[in-house]
Amino acid sequence: MNLFNRDQIRPKPLAERVNKLDILKLSERVKRGPIDLSDDARESVHCAADAIRRARELGAARILTYGAHSIKNGLVPTMAALAEEGWITHFATNGAGIIHDWEFALQAASGEDVHRYVLEGQFGIWEETGRYMNLSFLVGALGGLGYAESIASTIDHGKIEVPSLDELRDLAMTAASDRTPQTFQRAAAAFDLMTMITRGNLPEGGIVYEIPHPYKEYSLIWRLHRAGVTQTCHPMIGHDIIYTHPVNSPASIGRCAERDFLAFAGSVANLKGGVYLSVGSAVMSPMIFEKALSMARNTAVQHGRTIDDFDIHVLDLAPSRWDWNRAGEPPADNPAYYLRFCKTFSRMGGRMTYTSADNASWIPALLEELRK
Repeated sequence: MNLFNRDQIRPKPLAERVNKLDILKLSERVKRGPIDLSDDARESVHCAADAIRRARELGAARILTYGAHSIKNGLVPTMAALAEEGWITHFATNGAGIIHDWEFALQAASGEDVHRYVLEGQFGIWEETGRYMNLSFLVGALGGLGYAESIASTIDHGKIEVPSLDELRDLAMTAASDRTPQTFQRAAAAFDLMTMITRGNLPEGGIVYEIPHPYKEYSLIWRLHRAGVTQTCHPMIGHDIIYTHPVNSPASIGRCAERDFLAFAGSVANLKGGVYLSVGSAVMSPMIFEKALSMARNTAVQHGRTIDDFDIHVLDLAPSRWDWNRAGEPPADNPAYYLRFCKTFSRMGGRMTYTSADNASWIPALLEELRK
């Protein structure tokens, strides 16, 4: 097997990248409105708001999963308000959602010209994003943090402290001698950092990276961290630009992402009477939800309990003429059958509603409706 050597990659400074998105301008546009929604979309806003109110009264989970475009559309202040005002209890996204969030916190700009930079052999290969995010996971895994927790910690502290090779060696040996699953994992995380040092990607004597985030109020993961609301990330190896950087360690990412998935499953276990919102996530959201729900039901059945009577509201731009809530799953010869995320959610046993609308209009409308 011929393996590509990432140590040969030469990232460029993030300051040299031309960005297409300015979070300050995007947030102002969201504030101005107007909210343009169809009658069907407005009705779905009312239904979702009612379901969230009922779930809050019951103390049930209110989960919002979202794709990166919710961040790229400037919705962080709106989504943060949903958490800070107690409407949503858990936010979940993919790797790209976290990357854009972090870049906005760092420099108020994100989004590159993929066509241009792919042709130049430069797409995604940026020093600060690759180094600081990957180091957040390497150090976060050592501290037992999750994926989103690791980035939130970096933003909150404004720095990343990497121990020296000798400190890591001592830590690994001490942790391994305790002979528990938790300490073995910490020892393995220490070895991941030691690997980066011995490959020449980090100094042997340790280092502290000072990383101010002057625009952190535009970071959803930081706002949720400060509010004490759960945020999880569910990445896939090779899907995000951080995997191109020489400091990337999929092992540490896996340790962090495992914690996030188990936290997600823990929230799904409290979904009876609750609400699940899937906004612009055609792959990640339905895939993690069906596995987490199956896990939660497996343990619930063992205790004579059920996880049912919940609402699923799916929002995306793709049009669909099929009434998933009333007609169930369409036959295989109907094009609607291949709207994969709707098909997955329709099988989960809850009440599913699909709405075709722009999240930049639907989410602010939901917050406005809840405030009434």
